[in-house]
Amino acid sequence: MMTPTPSAAQLAARMQHVAMSPTIKGTIAAEKLRREGVDVVDLGAGEPDFPTPSHICEAGHAAINAQRTKYTANMGTLDLRQAVAARYRTDYGVEYAPDEIVITAGGKQALYHAAIGLFGPGDDVITHAPGWPTIAEQIKLAGAKPVIVQTRAEQGFVPTAELLLGALTPNTRGIVINSPGNPTGALLSEADARLIAAEAARRGLWVVLDLCYERLIYGGVPHNLPGIFGEVLRDRLVLAGSSSKAYAMTGWRLGWAVGPKAFASGANALQSHTTSNASSISQYAAVAALNGPQQCVTDMLTVYQQRRDQVLEWLAEEPRFRCAVPQGAFYVFPDIGDFLSPGGLRTSLEFSDALLAEEHVVTTPGEAFDAPGFVRLSYATSLERLREGLTRLIRFARKHS
Repeated sequence: MMTPTPSAAQLAARMQHVAMSPTIKGTIAAEKLRREGVDVVDLGAGEPDFPTPSHICEAGHAAINAQRTKYTANMGTLDLRQAVAARYRTDYGVEYAPDEIVITAGGKQALYHAAIGLFGPGDDVITHAPGWPTIAEQIKLAGAKPVIVQTRAEQGFVPTAELLLGALTPNTRGIVINSPGNPTGALLSEADARLIAAEAARRGLWVVLDLCYERLIYGGVPHNLPGIFGEVLRDRLVLAGSSSKAYAMTGWRLGWAVGPKAFASGANALQSHTTSNASSISQYAAVAALNGPQQCVTDMLTVYQQRRDQVLEWLAEEPRFRCAVPQGAFYVFPDIGDFLSPGGLRTSLEFSDALLAEEHVVTTPGEAFDAPGFVRLSYATSLERLREGLTRLIRFARKHS
């Protein structure tokens, strides 16, 4: 007798509230086209196009050659936790001990530890949109309620203190902030950070900072969020970091959660029953990334800024694309509302799907970030491919306007 295939209704109740990450759907469709021999321009990628710097790869090879291929402590190797502490001391002037740091399988797992470890049923957790969808989904998985604040295009999508604090409720347990933000590249200002930190401290709230793009900020804008929040809220502050974007190490799956010892102990226990430890080889490579020369980060940032400026210039060739200037990360997030209509392409999801089908350009629709009417374009690819992609995009938009 065959066992019936379970339906969605037969899964655990929590699975009714979580959806597949929408940011990878375009990538899957594009890969299918490539296999058919189609020339696809991928402006949907959420990862650097640069190779992992050679000194980091050499450290990974050395770890393999030395047979450093066994389990490590759940929290990660002491060398790496010390390297993370040293990086934050150098960059932000904050002090964390190794037992306040948990090494994770990417920044996403660090955020998951924060959601599961800090929030639960009956809790409201404030975050902002347009925003990375995983943050809200993880809050739901924890049994809490995401309270999503809509930032404004005319303000550059900045998550201001006025907006975030205006969403506080009697049930608010914490605030999750992504800065620089995905998909907008917006930055929380230091002035607003001080206001949020003071109010969170007064109310006894947790603050989780998603700092995935912390090394990719343009123009030297001050952005010492760990220092500002840590000054008044250290015992209720969690920093989620990653080697993925700064060091082009997305596939190495290496991140970290930094916070008070009680939180780190809880995250360590949670990790001991889920993934055990992050890859040993990736950990040795990350030590080289954090302790080694940082010129590679500066060089990539310089190229990203050149690409950002060029993409904005090319987008301006079609003035109906309205676009805030991103201050960090490697995305632009133009408003495509002028190209949508009841009788044509009605949504940004339809726009992105048709763009891929007709012009073979991958973008990520705004619906993925709780921002219909926009599309995310990644400039983590060469200027040549960016020029081709923007040419196709503008041709497509004008045809459907």
